[in-house]
Amino acid sequence: MTNKAFFEALSDLERTKNIKKEVFIEALETALTSAYKKNYGEAKSAYIKLNPEKHTIKIYSYKTVVEEVVDPDKEISLEDAKKIKSSYKIGSQIETEETPKEFGRIAAQTAKQVVMQKLRDAERQVTMSEIAEKEDQLITVRVKRIDGKNVFVEIGSTEAVLGERDQIPGEKYNIGDKLKVYLKRIREDFRGSLIEVSRSSVNFVKKLFELEVPEIENGEITINSISREAGYRTKLAVSSDNPNVDVIGSCVGDKGLRINNIVAELNGEKIDIVEYSSDPAVFVERALSPAKVLRVDILGEGQARAIVPDDVLSLAIGKQGQNVRLAARLAHTKIDVKPQSAVEGIVLNKKSTTIHTDEFKFDEELSLDDMFKDED
Repeated sequence: MTNKAFFEALSDLERTKNIKKEVFIEALETALTSAYKKNYGEAKSAYIKLNPEKHTIKIYSYKTVVEEVVDPDKEISLEDAKKIKSSYKIGSQIETEETPKEFGRIAAQTAKQVVMQKLRDAERQVTMSEIAEKEDQLITVRVKRIDGKNVFVEIGSTEAVLGERDQIPGEKYNIGDKLKVYLKRIREDFRGSLIEVSRSSVNFVKKLFELEVPEIENGEITINSISREAGYRTKLAVSSDNPNVDVIGSCVGDKGLRINNIVAELNGEKIDIVEYSSDPAVFVERALSPAKVLRVDILGEGQARAIVPDDVLSLAIGKQGQNVRLAARLAHTKIDVKPQSAVEGIVLNKKSTTIHTDEFKFDEELSLDDMFKDED
């Protein structure tokens, strides 16, 4: 059977879709062979060969030369084989071209299915490659559908899932809404590729600050650590090697413009920005902001005691322990907050605090890398 137009169509697909013609041909040969066997007997040994140069599609059945025939569909005796060609011997394969008239319709249907599936696969592969380049970035998406507690959003011609844990508590989503999200990862499972995005990740806040604060984007200001309880509060520690840079002021912006834009995107979430310090005691004190701290003692590896005035104890600890919990994550230190009245014999003089920085280590469970990983 010949079909010049069919092969020309494959050449057009190669040019327009950037899919090698050989990919289609290999898939078509396999699919057409399967279709032929299904319609003309599974027991038969056969294959289909496409020749794009000659524009031909040929069907071949073959039998193996044996001494004693057990399976007539696949075997031929040596005596009968030599009647066809005297040079045949045991083990030779005899091919016969077949031309079933009714197979043309079946072949056309099969070819159409294979080509369409390969096109879908190739387009998805291109889309996934483009999306993979945006991993660990902020992207703008549109809400496509809502299924239970999962929100599915459009990214180009495909979709991603904003799971319940990746949503900001209290936010409401409607079909058609446009959202900024953080592209966490592309995960492979038995269903294929699953794109996961987030608005609750610490990286979502990190990327928002990079977007709003040019000094962070260009590296003049560094984000040293972030801790977050999405929908409630975020603590951010920043620093700069340039002593002339106002790290806090830069993040807040003129008249609070930059920080207000970020807070609006976070649906009103509170943000504490503190200046990072390599001195563990100083960093713990700043991390407990907005509470006033009288003194910080480093007790050992990743452990500290913070002494605060009695009247700010509740502020230092925060509602349900949130402030001290976020401060501990920010400073990578377990913090024990004590009221001034409960601590006897301690001179409240920061200069007298002895800090052995060479003995200080971050808690392995709260490493700096973990601060920028998704919290499962």
